[in-house]
Amino acid sequence: MRLFLAVAREQSLSAAGKVLRLDPATLGRRMARLEKTLQVALFVKSPQGYALTEAGSQFLERAAVVERAMRGVAVGAIAQSDTLTGQIRLGAPDGCANFLLPQICAAIGRDNPGLDIQIVALPRVFNLTRREADMAIGVSAPTAGRLVVRQVTQYRLHLAASQEYLATHGPINDLASLKDHRMVGYIPDMIFDRELDYLADLGAGRVALASNSVSVQVNMVRQGAGVGVVHDFSLPFAPGVQRILTDAVSLKRAFYLIRHADDARNERLARFASLMTAGLRAEVARLETLSETDLHP
Repeated sequence: MRLFLAVAREQSLSAAGKVLRLDPATLGRRMARLEKTLQVALFVKSPQGYALTEAGSQFLERAAVVERAMRGVAVGAIAQSDTLTGQIRLGAPDGCANFLLPQICAAIGRDNPGLDIQIVALPRVFNLTRREADMAIGVSAPTAGRLVVRQVTQYRLHLAASQEYLATHGPINDLASLKDHRMVGYIPDMIFDRELDYLADLGAGRVALASNSVSVQVNMVRQGAGVGVVHDFSLPFAPGVQRILTDAVSLKRAFYLIRHADDARNERLARFASLMTAGLRAEVARLETLSETDLHP
């Protein structure tokens, strides 16, 4: 079960093998044996890695419960030696840093009181070669540099507007009608990643209210300033904002964990990365579920 948890969280045999200090081929055989024992496929194997099946996701939830119970068996000396300490600096785009990382890092901090976590929220690509951070979260996978990159989770985005704005300006029934509305989005010449150029793909035209910050854009939409593309995971923090034209526009993007290749054998950073990525997947799923209801955290 411990090996399964590592593969599920790292989403690849090689990454999990580094965390466990176990040969990937051996780890692969152990996972195959587990699936044979359970008589169910836990993973979808591809060149990109090991993705959980629906059965695998259900097993992950149960395995995590067992893991937490086992960790609580000997709280004393074991807890003292098993906690992370020191300082870790994490770079992230501001949408992730504002709406996801605070609660994730708060949970990690509670379990590791000797750990100092620094979140650097900047709307740009981090340079790990210059050691701007110990690791970073990105919205695309860099192809240059001595980096280890893996996809953490996908997330969804939709057009949205405040209920106040829609009540004043009337319903928006199709994409063509967007030209009659004020658009909220990124400052065009400050878009640091092609994956963020949402409005250009929609042919929305002029961006009347713009910011290089995702959280500022969400707040402008919340204040009734116009229509914008927003992350579904941000909607629970913006009461009164609702998705529109969901059948016509439904975007998917991904978060990637980016680490320097020289840190691949650093057990401390690997443990933090494992905790952080597991938390990121769970929090995106939780908030996206909330975004489809009227509930707010």
